[in-house]
Amino acid sequence: MKVSVIMGVYNPNGEHLLRAVNSIAGQTLTDWELIICDDGSDVSYHELYQNIATADERITLIKNTGNYGLAYALNQCLSIAKGEYIARTDADDIAKVDRLEKQCKFLDRHRVYQWVGSNAELIDENGVWGLGKREAIPSRKTFLKHSPYIHPSVLFRADILKANGGYKVRKETLRCEDYELFMRLTQRGLQGYNLQECLLQYREDRQSYDRRKYYYYILEMKVRYNGFKGLGILNIITMAYVLKPLVVGLVPTKMMQRYRKAINKNGC
Repeated sequence: MKVSVIMGVYNPNGEHLLRAVNSIAGQTLTDWELIICDDGSDVSYHELYQNIATADERITLIKNTGNYGLAYALNQCLSIAKGEYIARTDADDIAKVDRLEKQCKFLDRHRVYQWVGSNAELIDENGVWGLGKREAIPSRKTFLKHSPYIHPSVLFRADILKANGGYKVRKETLRCEDYELFMRLTQRGLQGYNLQECLLQYREDRQSYDRRKYYYYILEMKVRYNGFKGLGILNIITMAYVLKPLVVGLVPTKMMQRYRKAINKNGC
């Protein structure tokens, strides 16, 4: 198996989920499996999940007994994944048709990198509205502003991800399990890369902000503090970046949405 694609789902938008799954099913690289972990969704979703799982023999559905969070769900997927590579995807994002093929070829040819992400088109209910761009080779200081990698765009070497414990299942990593993971891997001397093309359509709309309670901004502050300390970039000046989530969390949703659209204009 070349690629195991892992996805955690909890009461998703059904239409978005179908589009996400179909974007994997239509990949130019066909040697893949998609493992979907139902993280305690309502009973009303069971028929949708069963229909998806029976539509393609490469799709496997597993189920948690309750809602334990994305990190736990992804680790459940990892525990049965058979692929040489692990690809992340979310239930509301759309992979470009050649995403897996291009990322596999990159890691096949560049052993120095342990994972590879990409830029992404930012979408909402009206279509593409902007560009999510990341540095090709992020440095440790790149972590100060934000995660240097768009999580659902990333393809990992499976052995590296598993050997380093997968995702941390802790209260403080809720909603920023990817940020913690990338800082932890970087602390251990591992390096990722971002292809400078859009291989994903990443959904970022009003609901993305409405879903996030202030409590999660406090948790992100803790992840930043511990991560920056481990990376050796924590000092009096960078404490401002540690406290950044507390300020962002006070900004009204509409204002934050307008700001994001202003700085991320133009798609690929």
